[in-house]
Amino acid sequence: MSLLVFLFAAGAVFFFTLVISSVFYRALEQYRERYVVQDLQDINDIMMFIDARSLFVLSVCLMSMLVLIGFLFFGWVVTLALGVAGFLTPILLVRRYRKNRLRTFNTQLVDALQAMANAFKAGLTFPQAIEHVSREAPNPLGQEFGLFVKEVKLGVPLEDALINMAARVKSDDLDLVVTSTNIARQLGGNMAEMFETIGMTIRERFRIEGKIDALTSQGKLQGWIVALMPAFLGVVLNYMRPDLMEPMLASWFGVIVVVSVMVLVGIGMLLIRKIVNIDV
Repeated sequence: MSLLVFLFAAGAVFFFTLVISSVFYRALEQYRERYVVQDLQDINDIMMFIDARSLFVLSVCLMSMLVLIGFLFFGWVVTLALGVAGFLTPILLVRRYRKNRLRTFNTQLVDALQAMANAFKAGLTFPQAIEHVSREAPNPLGQEFGLFVKEVKLGVPLEDALINMAARVKSDDLDLVVTSTNIARQLGGNMAEMFETIGMTIRERFRIEGKIDALTSQGKLQGWIVALMPAFLGVVLNYMRPDLMEPMLASWFGVIVVVSVMVLVGIGMLLIRKIVNIDV
């Protein structure tokens, strides 16, 4: 029996390793194809190229592996928790990496706008200013600006190349820069002053967002504590008085109660996050 359990667990781990290797290899190939590079500087870069279908397959495989392990070695409560965690973990990780990449890009964009304004004052054209920034700026801004320069050199109209870059990055700050740049190029205007003004606006928004995060951090922490408290109390009671907890977990009524508590806690957590998430 123990040999059969070991074979099942080993097969699940091997299959999951095969799936995750295939997903990351496909993402790495797309990364290299877009940016024409041979090495990978940061795992955050590759995460943004995992498509929704591959992410779903990865989540299902991880969930299946953890459910199998929980079914073989633990009870149904732990199995259910492992299944939910296995399905959500890849999605949350990819979302976190993409969010970090976007935050890094927006932070670098402020300095890049000031550098471009200085380049305009020095007499450089717009493509020359962006090419100068792409050589000096680190990733991910250097990657995106470098790809913009490559598109322009290959004959893509400058306005279309800007729109393509905004569609790739999906940054509200970059959308503002692209829209302002295209309008200024068509109607005329002081590009250096415009970039300095946009950079100051974005920097001020960062300051306000930081202040809001500091004021709402207590509410976010309270939300996590309230959400984790029922699970923590359940584990403690099960450890202290298993004779009282086991009958509840063995009956359908107890199962319904546990599932209802998990659903209500999840809804409460979403409501708390909705309250404390203030968009500037």
